[in-house]
Amino acid sequence: MKSILITGASSGIGRATAEEFLRAGWRVGCVARRAEKLDEITSSHKAAIALPADVTDMAAMQDVFTTFVASAGRIDAVFNNAGMFGPSTSPDEVSLDAFDQVINVNVRGMFITAKLAFAQMRAQDPQGGRIINNGSLSAHNPRPGSICYTTSKHAVTGMTRSISLDGRPFNIACGQIDIGNAKTELVEDLNARILAENPDATLMPMMDVGDAARSVLHMASLPLEANVQFMTVLATTMPYIGRG
Repeated sequence: MKSILITGASSGIGRATAEEFLRAGWRVGCVARRAEKLDEITSSHKAAIALPADVTDMAAMQDVFTTFVASAGRIDAVFNNAGMFGPSTSPDEVSLDAFDQVINVNVRGMFITAKLAFAQMRAQDPQGGRIINNGSLSAHNPRPGSICYTTSKHAVTGMTRSISLDGRPFNIACGQIDIGNAKTELVEDLNARILAENPDATLMPMMDVGDAARSVLHMASLPLEANVQFMTVLATTMPYIGRG
């Protein structure tokens, strides 16, 4: 049975992806801060293991990897998914604390997960594995009022490229999925903010979150000699191409 560790697995894209991998017969380690939400997944799936932890806590995440490897034997893939949007406003109105919080979760937390995944995949026998980072359309074309999130996701793209290069000698593949407007709590919260400012605003098209989850499964299911370096999946009529 193949194994994958998924961060931010308690809701949204992370939860949909965990459930998709479980349906496909994978052993799934579900990481998130909210233990009760993880229990909702693991209570109905024998192949799922709840691993409550904060991705920004190095010691807690080391325990996560140790526990999951002890259960699964190895880690074939990691979906580096945990993240947050932060304040939606102009740069001058963003507090330094708010900026630091987004960078801490979206960059530092993602680095910690990638660092530990790389170490495990380098050490295990047979050597290798796959790290999939959750980027964003904002890693390429930002939306207004997203300086914290956009900055963090540009950093994720750099992280993806570096891991891809450094992983070659150890059979470690790294790719990035950039997802646009899947129906998740994060996007619904963003839409609520938009409507609060302008009740007559036209909301952008959205796609089913399951389509994003199946895209991650495709990336993870490839043999290690093949890699999706960057994948963009979005609602078809979303104003991404040409939106700048």
